[in-house]
Amino acid sequence: MADWTLRLGEGPLPDRALIGGKAWSIARMVDLGLPVPPAFVITTPACAAYKTDGFPSGLAQEIAEGIAWLEEQTGRTFGHGPSPLLVSVRSGAPVSMPGMMDTILNMGITTQTAAALAVETGSGSFAHDTHRRFYDLYAHIVLRSDIDGFDGVANPAEWDETLAAAGLAIPAEPTDRLHAAVCAVFESWNSRRAKRYRLHHGIPDDLGTAVTVQAMVFGNLSDKSGTGVMFSRNPVTGDRAPYGEYLARAQGEDVVSGKFTPRQLDAMRETVPQAYDELLRAAETLEQSCGDVQDIEFTVQNGKLYLLQARAAKRAPAAAVRFAVDMLDEIEIFEEG
Repeated sequence: MADWTLRLGEGPLPDRALIGGKAWSIARMVDLGLPVPPAFVITTPACAAYKTDGFPSGLAQEIAEGIAWLEEQTGRTFGHGPSPLLVSVRSGAPVSMPGMMDTILNMGITTQTAAALAVETGSGSFAHDTHRRFYDLYAHIVLRSDIDGFDGVANPAEWDETLAAAGLAIPAEPTDRLHAAVCAVFESWNSRRAKRYRLHHGIPDDLGTAVTVQAMVFGNLSDKSGTGVMFSRNPVTGDRAPYGEYLARAQGEDVVSGKFTPRQLDAMRETVPQAYDELLRAAETLEQSCGDVQDIEFTVQNGKLYLLQARAAKRAPAAAVRFAVDMLDEIEIFEEG
């Protein structure tokens, strides 16, 4: 039995304190039969061990086993073609701390796997954009560089030269990159902004963060791809209507970066109507299961919906009152029916 990692969706739903809120959300959605990319989680005890003694003994082997499991689940291979597996490396504390810790996307892309993705998808521009995004995130989060982005018209050799000029380099091996990213997420638990957030909200410092390693899906792949955030009801007014944002040809960080202007959620109807309808059904399923209004992060890849996270939605005071009244009425109607 694994000491440091768990495969999400296998066995009973684990304790949130063990796997963090993000992984707990994924496991719950898998249990509900919702469309979720496969993932495994490095547990919060691994974070505690890292803070005390460094990278835990045995964790590297368990990560390798987790990646092998993701390869089986997806039919793709990490660090190799012809169908490369890319993964996200996401923080996830037991208590929600939105935006306070770090995430690295597109882990596993190299010059070779980018070429394989270009052939597989028929889009060299997609593969290049995904590669550039990885460099940007890895440089900022793992290498702690203040380099202001990477030129989209440059090639990887030129990006490496940019890093070298700053005395930095990305490891050559995808596995080494992955281990360094896990360490960076552990380190982000003790970042200045995370400490301030915990102090302000009364969150204990000893909880630590889990790290979710999840197969990537690509909102930047095509015109029928995108990413967004949905509230199952309006968190400002309390109206019983979906509310949120959608950004076509984008990855998750584009929505929160402020660099792009997302459209209203119902813009999905124009290009990915089936995914939009499925999102509404998933929101209803999650509401009924959790008994609360949901905040859902999602990606659409070539028209197919994938849910990445769902949690209780923050809401304005007036909306909170209306939510409570409406949901009580709905329960009574359901019971009478």
